[in-house]
Amino acid sequence: MGTSVLSLRIDGELLERLRDHAAKRGMSVQDYVIRTLVRDDFDERFQTAVDETEKFYGVT
Repeated sequence: MGTSVLSLRIDGELLERLRDHAAKRGMSVQDYVIRTLVRDDFDERFQTAVDETEKFYGVT
């Protein structure tokens, strides 16, 4: 799996909030954003798996 570049345009207020959150965790803004996106992707995939399992077993 390779890497790609994603460029974002965000306002200054949001960037400052991201910097604050990243700094609290000792991370760069880039690492913080990537970690957040990966976590969100995992949550979405996990919920899909739960939904499919419930459908399979007929849980409503």
